[in-house]
Amino acid sequence: MNVGLVGVTGYSGSVLYELLLRHPNVDSVNLYGHSQKVAQSLESVLPQLRRRANILPYDSADIMKNNQMVFFDVSAGVTTELAKPFLDANFPVIDLAGDYRLKSRDAYKKWYKKEAPDEKYLKQSHYGLVDFTSSKGATYVSNPGCYATATILALAPLVINHLIDTTSIVVDAKSGTSGAGKSLSESTHFSQTNENLQLYKVNHHQHIPEIVDQLKDWDEDVPYIQFTTTLLPLTRGIMASCYTKAKSGITEEDVKNAFVQTYSDHTFINATEGVFPTLKQVIGTNFCDIGYQLNPVTHQIVIVSVIDNLLKGAAGQAIQNFNQMFEFKPDAGLDLIPVLP
Repeated sequence: MNVGLVGVTGYSGSVLYELLLRHPNVDSVNLYGHSQKVAQSLESVLPQLRRRANILPYDSADIMKNNQMVFFDVSAGVTTELAKPFLDANFPVIDLAGDYRLKSRDAYKKWYKKEAPDEKYLKQSHYGLVDFTSSKGATYVSNPGCYATATILALAPLVINHLIDTTSIVVDAKSGTSGAGKSLSESTHFSQTNENLQLYKVNHHQHIPEIVDQLKDWDEDVPYIQFTTTLLPLTRGIMASCYTKAKSGITEEDVKNAFVQTYSDHTFINATEGVFPTLKQVIGTNFCDIGYQLNPVTHQIVIVSVIDNLLKGAAGQAIQNFNQMFEFKPDAGLDLIPVLP
């Protein structure tokens, strides 16, 4: 099949392009720039992708005519407007931006500081958390955020099985600099990030309401989370260290059973009691590795999850949604191994 990709020049967009080129069910990938008026060679903006296709001018009718579906990987706020013709036509879209992730227009305005999509379009969007929902039959899929993916997957077994005090969730999440995108900023300048740690957007990160929305779907008593983000002096990867208080009477066996029952048949999630993962074991893959442990003295549970923010946190999960949408093999295009050393 032919697929379109709007936004190949960003970090996750270029990774998504590479995945689509190797996908066994994709015949061709047509590239588009969302604000582009004339064709441009891909090599001129991404020299490492030499001898590849041109980036074509943006035209929604042309995209729908020449493709069976389209991916959007653009900045927040862009697909609020660009998506309308596709939504009206029920044309298959997978959107890696945050515009259609939240259920409330007011929440989107508050957290993203942008005008929200129309209510009727929000209702057409499916939140594509692939490990708990299916995109089969959906026409507009909103791909989850990277921090949200790592955090939700870490907490899901405990929240679904009602094992914790829902007011006690604390998340200390850390990300490499690619999570901030390509735009230049003082905080991601090499001289600032090298040999340094920086907290940012403490209690204000736009993925917070996305996480809470999903947790509340499983347990309406989840009122909020304490969420801290730290910028790491490395390129790729997210580590979410989560801490929460177990309910009275909950045992180590209860916690283990919850993770085993939740993830035993999941292709891309590995959960292990008492063994905490490192970033290097997932970088370059679509895996989420999770370690968990109940402290019998404090009755606190610590859960650590790691993902590659550009793969499981973005492009890889988008491919999983693509596979669900068109009923391809769950791991099609995602046979990847970690980047070593």
